[in-house]
Amino acid sequence: MNPSPVLCWLRRDLRLSDHAALSRAQQCGPVLAVFVFDPALLAGLPRNDKRVTFICAALDEIRAGLRALGSELVVCYGDPLQQLPRIAQDCAARQLFFARDYEPMALARDAAVTQALQALGVEVEAVKDQVVFEQDELLTKAGQPYSVFTPYARAWRARLTPASYAPWQVKLDSRHFAARSGLPAQWLGDEKPIGVTGFTRADLAALNIQSGERGARVLLKDFATRIARYSELRDYPARKGVSYLSAHLRFGTVSIRELVRLALGDGSAGAMVWLNELIWREFYQQWLWHFPTAAHTSFKPAYRTLRWPGEDSHFAAWCAGQTGYPLVDAAMRQLNETGYMHNRLRMVAASFLVKDLLIDWQRGERYFASQLLDYDMAANCGGWQWAASTGCDAQPWFRIFNPVTQSQKFDADGQFIRRYVPELAMLDAQAIHAPWLAKTLPASFQLGRDYPAPIVEHASQREKALALFGR
Repeated sequence: MNPSPVLCWLRRDLRLSDHAALSRAQQCGPVLAVFVFDPALLAGLPRNDKRVTFICAALDEIRAGLRALGSELVVCYGDPLQQLPRIAQDCAARQLFFARDYEPMALARDAAVTQALQALGVEVEAVKDQVVFEQDELLTKAGQPYSVFTPYARAWRARLTPASYAPWQVKLDSRHFAARSGLPAQWLGDEKPIGVTGFTRADLAALNIQSGERGARVLLKDFATRIARYSELRDYPARKGVSYLSAHLRFGTVSIRELVRLALGDGSAGAMVWLNELIWREFYQQWLWHFPTAAHTSFKPAYRTLRWPGEDSHFAAWCAGQTGYPLVDAAMRQLNETGYMHNRLRMVAASFLVKDLLIDWQRGERYFASQLLDYDMAANCGGWQWAASTGCDAQPWFRIFNPVTQSQKFDADGQFIRRYVPELAMLDAQAIHAPWLAKTLPASFQLGRDYPAPIVEHASQREKALALFGR
């Protein structure tokens, strides 16, 4: 008779290596891995949503790996509060492990699932996986959560030990996974994960995106050869300077511990700057956990009643990449076409929406949430509130990015702009940043016909923003 399986509920940890929940579960018995597509999270997404395809491709890889061991990945669609108790009962499971999430909705869901399973006699254990330090592991000397990054980063580095980023060992042999032959037939469907969702598969290959652990490995291997130059190249969107691992980190096709090991193992100045970006991610995770209302309201109370005078037509132009500011438009078109936006451009685009167009940061945050392949609530809300000067930021509210000087500095020859705003490709490296200021333009190019004139004037909007925030 087959022993009762130990359930491992996969969520933001879509891999089979360095996996906290799998490792803990294997200490208790043969593991049955489970993934539940929650309709509450999928509602409203386009039928070919890139994130769903990314998840399904990772699940395809996991299922193939588990079937090679004679086991299975159970994939189902429905409310986890109903699906997980059903699976536990049908499989006679008495334990379930999962990695903690820190978003408000996830916390409420996980508490309800835990209560339901415990009522059935199933032991539930949540483990830390997606961060190095979680919740209140790092607090100020006064016992308060950090709301400024620099002291948090200092505390994070001081607390770090080799044990903090040691890998969680997973035994990839058939003895440590539940045998497929012993599982109830109703959980052994051969339908592809994308079919379970009712979504259609987006073409990730056309976007030069590879999901799963294999995709993460390709990027890791490549970035390891470039990490030393990260600090000098990271701000230039046309250069290959960043890791491109954000989606993999978001969905857990690579572990945060492996990335920390990469940075520390390299030890270069560039690697340390990149490590700082990983710490920023954790800073926002703990921030959202301590202050969940920051997901939908300004962190700084003074700005919660701010009346934003921006126009809906300007918001639509921003979303479509038709503002008349080439770098902003290139950034938005990159987002719309690929689901990715370079981090420097996220700051520029966000600052432009809030400080130039005077539109509520929450509208921009929601639009990014609908488009970003690597969407993470904590990082997205944190980044938007940073740009809007309403969140965790030691800098004053009068920091305003100039979209033209940012363009001249970080895309000097216009290479990035030409890629995503091809109607400007004929302009020279001086005119391309601000066509309306150019002394001469090609005879075949007409501003306002071939490309929009600026929808606002930066200098005057800057004064309006200063007045709005400094009221």
